[in-house]
Formats: sequence, C-alpha cells, structure tokens
Amino acid sequence: MATYKKRGYKPKPIKEKGETIEVSEQDSTTAEVFNTLDEGANKAEDFVARNQKGIFIIIGVAALIMLGYLGYNKFIAEPKAEEAMNEMYSAQKSFNEALVATNKDSLFTLALNGVGGKLGLTDIVDQYGSTPAGNLANYYAGMAYLNLKDYTNAVKYLGDFNSDNAVLGPIAKGGMGDAFVQLEQLPEALEYYEKAIDASTNDYTTPMYLLKAANVAQSLGQSDKALQYYTRIKSEFETSDQAKNIDTFIGRAEASK
Repeated sequence: MATYKKRGYKPKPIKEKGETIEVSEQDSTTAEVFNTLDEGANKAEDFVARNQKGIFIIIGVAALIMLGYLGYNKFIAEPKAEEAMNEMYSAQKSFNEALVATNKDSLFTLALNGVGGKLGLTDIVDQYGSTPAGNLANYYAGMAYLNLKDYTNAVKYLGDFNSDNAVLGPIAKGGMGDAFVQLEQLPEALEYYEKAIDASTNDYTTPMYLLKAANVAQSLGQSDKALQYYTRIKSEFETSDQAKNIDTFIGRAEASK
C-alpha cells in the first residue's frame, strides 16, 4: 500500500502490522527545511506582534516628516520666495537703470540700500538669503559694489551667488576676477577667470575671460599658460572681439617664453 506525504508533513517511523517503514534521509531533510521556514515565519509574526506599536510609531514619524517637508514648501518656502521676488522689484529696477544712466553711482547705491521704504539688495540677502531671489540679490549686490569700486564687498557678495546659468555663473566668477585684479591679488584673479572659463563655454563669456586670464597669466610670468589661452581664442573664437588683435598677443607671449 503506497503512502503519500503532503508538504509540511513531518514524517516519522510508522508501525503497521508489526513492520516499521523507514523514512528516507532526503524526505527527512525536506521536512526539516519546511519546519525551519514555519518557525521563521512564526518568529517574524511574533516580532511584529511584540513590536507593533514601535513599528507604527516609526511609520508615523516618517509620514510626519514627509508631510512637514511638503507643508514647509507649500505654506512657508513658496510664499517667502514670492515675497522676496516682490521685494526685489524696486532694487532690480534701480540696478537696471544704473547700467544705462550717467549717474550710475547714485542708482547703484539706491539698488543696494533701497528707496521709498523698499528693501535694498543687501537687506534682501539678509532677510531672504535662502530663496532664489535672495540668491540673485547676491549677484546684483556684487556687481553693484564692483561698479562702485568697493572690491572687497564685490568679492563677498559674488562669492555667495550660486548659479548654473550659462551667462550669470561665468560673469559672477569673472567679476570676482576683476575685483581681485583691482585689489592687486593677481593669482586669485587668474583663479577666478579660469573658473569663469570652466563654468560655461559660449561665444560671449568664454573668449572674454580667456583674454583676461591670458593677460593676467602673462603678468605673472606664466607665458605658456598665456599662450595657451591666446591660441584658444584664435582657434575657437575667431569671430569674437577678443580675436581681433590676437596675433599680437600670441607674438608677445611667444617672445617672452
């Protein structure tokens, strides 16, 4: 008479009509595996039962953190960013007017300090520095100070400006290079001109800062580097304004090697 064993059944010697039916080693091992799995499942269930309160607390805390983050963005960060942009309007207007006016200094000063009860750029940085408008205010303030020949503050504010924009990013770094030239810190000037070059490749900022970097490198006695930058202007930006007299610069660099 054949005997069938269902999964999970634990075989054992069976006496029938005085005979003992031996259980094979393979069947015994298989049964032990299933028993082990059952025991593991029971232990997991026991763990959940014993720690159910703690598990729900962890899940609840994670949910609160996520809701808090979303709530912060919706009810605090977004309104604050919008408020900062509104505050920027007057200061940005003064800055833009200064770029084309004859009384540049007074308009740049108004942009920095505010007018008509409106916040100036430095106040916007102080009060809204974590917002996009606050970050942009660093750029405007730095460029305003650069035009006002306050080179230390120009470096400070431009250094706090962060942007991946293909034009503003290089100009901010290049502005720091200009400030360091005026402060007679030529190694630092060269460093930031090179950062401006690396920040973006385009027909506007790249040849401009290649020429500035090359001229500073030449002043520092780094003729090889100067020649490299002059040559790049000639080969990559031959239609740029910086390329007009580039052969003269190349000849000067070659002669001083």
